[in-house]
Amino acid sequence: MATVLDPTGAPAADERCPDRRSRSTAPGGRRRHVPPLLAISPFYVLFAVFGAFPVVFSLYLSFQDWDGIGDMRFVGLQQYGWLLEDSVFWHSVLNTFEIWFLSTVPMLFLALVLAFLLHSQVRFTGAYRVAYFIPNVTSMVAMTIVFGSVFAQSGLANSVLRAIGMDGIGWLSSEWGIKSSVSLMIIWRWVGYNALIFLAGLQAIPTEHFEAARVDGANSWQTLFRVVVPQLRPVILFAAITSTINGLQIFTESQVLFQSDDVGTTGGPGQEGMTIVLYLWQKAFKEHQFGYGAAMGWLLFAIIAVFTIINWRLVSGSDRDDRRPGLAGLLRRKGARDGR
Repeated sequence: MATVLDPTGAPAADERCPDRRSRSTAPGGRRRHVPPLLAISPFYVLFAVFGAFPVVFSLYLSFQDWDGIGDMRFVGLQQYGWLLEDSVFWHSVLNTFEIWFLSTVPMLFLALVLAFLLHSQVRFTGAYRVAYFIPNVTSMVAMTIVFGSVFAQSGLANSVLRAIGMDGIGWLSSEWGIKSSVSLMIIWRWVGYNALIFLAGLQAIPTEHFEAARVDGANSWQTLFRVVVPQLRPVILFAAITSTINGLQIFTESQVLFQSDDVGTTGGPGQEGMTIVLYLWQKAFKEHQFGYGAAMGWLLFAIIAVFTIINWRLVSGSDRDDRRPGLAGLLRRKGARDGR
């Protein structure tokens, strides 16, 4: 049979790979991939309609001036310029960071301690796991209403303080009272969830490490900080990043807690409970400035991305040093293998 040459003198593609055409045209060739693709296509269709399209449209909308009904008016980067000059927005950013710090740091520490206690030989461990996870699946709106009655001026919190001889605190009227009450609600909601995440990481640590710590005379706190924490670094990184993402998107607590007389749209007295997402909701859905709200959402995305990178570098810093190429990394790994 004659060999067909292409213009360069080489055999044609069909001659070089004689079975290529047969694979593509054979019964059940490419068509055998059609049923699996059709089976998973609903997910991608729904994601494109309700996930990808809103994200792309919000980016487009951030360059428009639109009230949701009339025609859009292109304003370019003016929305972001107005946002950077908005004093209320920067006040909401400061409030969000303060509430995030007051809630995330103690919440992760308490979650780690609870996970360590659950990992010990205690009875009814399964019941404790269910109890710790219940706040995460409870309606936050309902629980915020409950916490609102607890933190009222004559509520349970101040009654307990007066019973032990202390003055009541303006939980819902003072600057740090508002931030503390919102932070306590966040801690109550997420401490159990993160405790279960840490518990899963603890169960992956070999028991020989705990036994060696006991043989060396380490107490519980030394075991926690010198054995558990170093080996839980990837889990702590995951919990820190997810807590940062959730903590910078606080909305329900402030909006529902100060709902009376429409004060929920401002975050309480002095706007001390005003968060970024609450201000976004106010501008977009109360004042119908959808372009301004979209610009605020993308700026919030940038803030979350920066804080995620910072958390990544802080928590995974030593692991990155061990993976660094060169003489220092080799000597570090060699010393670890030799037990030095």
